[in-house]
Amino acid sequence: MNMNDKKIWDAVLTNIELNISKANFKTWFKDIKLKEITNKNVAIVAIPSEFIKKWILEKFSSLILKNFIKVKEDIRNIEYVVERITDENIEESLVEEKTESKKYKKEVNLPSFNLTTKSNQSNLNPKYQFNNFIVGSFNEIAFAASQAVIKRPEVVYNPLLIYGNTGYGKTHLIQAVGNELKNKSPEKKIFYITSERFYMDVIDFIGLKSNKTNNFKKKYRNYDVFIMDDIQFLTKKERTQEELFHLFNYLYDNNKQIILSSDKHPNQISDLEDRLRSRFNAGMIIDIQSPDYESRIQILKKKASLNGFNLENDIAEYIATSVAGNIRELEGILNNIFIQTEIKNRELSLPEVRDLIKNNYKKKQPINYRKLIEIVATHFNIEESNVFKKTRKKEFVLPRQIIMYLLREDFNLSYPSIGEKLGGRDHTTVMHSYEKISKALKVDSDMVKDIETIRGVY
Repeated sequence: MNMNDKKIWDAVLTNIELNISKANFKTWFKDIKLKEITNKNVAIVAIPSEFIKKWILEKFSSLILKNFIKVKEDIRNIEYVVERITDENIEESLVEEKTESKKYKKEVNLPSFNLTTKSNQSNLNPKYQFNNFIVGSFNEIAFAASQAVIKRPEVVYNPLLIYGNTGYGKTHLIQAVGNELKNKSPEKKIFYITSERFYMDVIDFIGLKSNKTNNFKKKYRNYDVFIMDDIQFLTKKERTQEELFHLFNYLYDNNKQIILSSDKHPNQISDLEDRLRSRFNAGMIIDIQSPDYESRIQILKKKASLNGFNLENDIAEYIATSVAGNIRELEGILNNIFIQTEIKNRELSLPEVRDLIKNNYKKKQPINYRKLIEIVATHFNIEESNVFKKTRKKEFVLPRQIIMYLLREDFNLSYPSIGEKLGGRDHTTVMHSYEKISKALKVDSDMVKDIETIRGVY
């Protein structure tokens, strides 16, 4: 697979990840690889087993093709081949990783670990470092807590639990802590694992002879720093929760650092044993919030710079205005811009980026303009009829301008059509309102919150 194919595949995977659940993505797409794109524009995709191939063909083939075409319009078809992952494949991938440009460095999947895994294998992804972690008002408390843990592990904030919505950077943060501790104290045994993998490991050893079960326990109790991602997936897994409870107690009692992440506060995780919930609550629990407008600008600029890409201010501002909250989605948009820039061999214009976002990332709204007017009127606590009146009262003008902006931005209506729907106003009035709200979103945090809240309803 050449470098250009690799970039295309990265963008395809990013787009797919935005459209399916995290569990589904990890289960079915983790070990799928693009072998090549032929000169006939056919993508050859390698899948590790017949079972996974069958499932992909039945459930995800149209999604994969759709996202291939988004990234590379001349793709004609996809062929799936079964190619089992071997140690030789992994070694070859690692060699390739070292020789390729850092500009588009991609994580190489680690082999499934077992009891023969070396005790000093951390399972950490080296790309998650603090030098490429963006700190803003949305995550500064979580960042400060992680730095405290690095300075005094096992002493402060044990356990440290970071929670927040998908795509807010939790995995990056907790693995960055692990990588920093590993660099600071190479003698420490540090281990990262997802709750799903821990669950599978528990299942593998249930019912085995007692001596092998003891080996399983010893394996996990051997670590100085234990990092578990996505503990919300432990719900209804009683035996796994029991094993984690005993492991937690052992590590805590022996002054070992525990770091966890979740998509919600432990008190909001259903079917979680009270005794385990109480252990989580005994430490420091911190949430990562949605990145604000300024933080989104910072994230876009930083990630573009890390990829050797100059992102123009007007484009960064437009993306930050159009996409709220999800860092992963921001990265997905950037990846698509990188790919399209590479394919076209030139920088994209703002109108091209606008079309890219509208076509690929905007959710199709199932509501009509009347429903939008109702939502905005309710948000600002005014009567709907006031939106249509020929009045310049501030309490009515702003909601009307926001409606015009959203009808243009999210519903893609023409200026004349918007003016007609809002009391027969001239299209120049609509244009003025659209530009005014667009500019306000760059400097007015309250305006950003209003727009985000309204969009969250429809």
